[in-house]
Amino acid sequence: METLAPARIAAFEAVLNKVPAEDRAGLHALKDAAAAAAAASAPHWDFDQPGHRAEEALAAAFGPALTDDHRRALVALWALEMPARIPAADLPDAVLELYPEWIGRLADFLTAAADPYDRDFWAKDVRISLVLSVPGARTQMIDLSSPMGPGQVLRHAREGWGWSVIPAYAAAQAWKPWLEVHTESRELSDFNEAGWDRAWATAAEICKRRPEMAGMLGSSWFYDPPLEQISPRLAYLRLNLLKHGAFMVHQGPGDIHTRRAATSSPTRAALIEKGEYTARSWIVAFPRAALIKWADGRKAAMMSEAA
Repeated sequence: METLAPARIAAFEAVLNKVPAEDRAGLHALKDAAAAAAAASAPHWDFDQPGHRAEEALAAAFGPALTDDHRRALVALWALEMPARIPAADLPDAVLELYPEWIGRLADFLTAAADPYDRDFWAKDVRISLVLSVPGARTQMIDLSSPMGPGQVLRHAREGWGWSVIPAYAAAQAWKPWLEVHTESRELSDFNEAGWDRAWATAAEICKRRPEMAGMLGSSWFYDPPLEQISPRLAYLRLNLLKHGAFMVHQGPGDIHTRRAATSSPTRAALIEKGEYTARSWIVAFPRAALIKWADGRKAAMMSEAA
């Protein structure tokens, strides 16, 4: 696979060249240490940590002169190094075949130079360019290491959400690192049942190459059980996984979950406004053995249908 087509190389170089030559030299000087700091922070539960480390490196180098052009230039510089980083990550074909589109979208986004650089997009672009997160489908990206500590599982049980999560946690050896899936809001064409199936199947292929992984988890308000009645079109996000061996851990309500749940649905917004619905975030964890079994069955069924 050609990781970077000539047109993409030219696009990233053009983004880099938007900052003065002296600043480009500064970016080259800081990029390796900043990448190492970002990578060291990537297994943290906070998805934004690598972006914070990159921001700190930029702030130390440029101080009050720091602009979004510098941020975009650093991402472009790291993107130009992806032909070395991607093979080093030993990724399956299910991931590799997605890279041309993802890299193209990244190049287009950086070229468009939208100001200000949205903080969520910055966090995602740092992770993608450093191969700390990888494509899972057209809409979903997958973190290559994320924790699920026992504290939140015990809290789930103590707060009355059910004790069955404890043996499920133990059976999955869930203290090991997990893959974690996220939605890329700049491209929502795969936010559907087929797209999510593809993302979970991609995770299974990654797990086959990484025996240390416990499986893959997702964390979102859209796994909230009441949505089965409020927004039944989203029920597949939770139910399809639970049918095949996933388990859930309650995280709780929060302003960000309320805001996200209300934004895309007048129905949910009205229920929230009237106090009839409180959006809650849940973890859905799909243990590796069950995940791989489901994905292999899906692949066999698809091959049978195609024959």
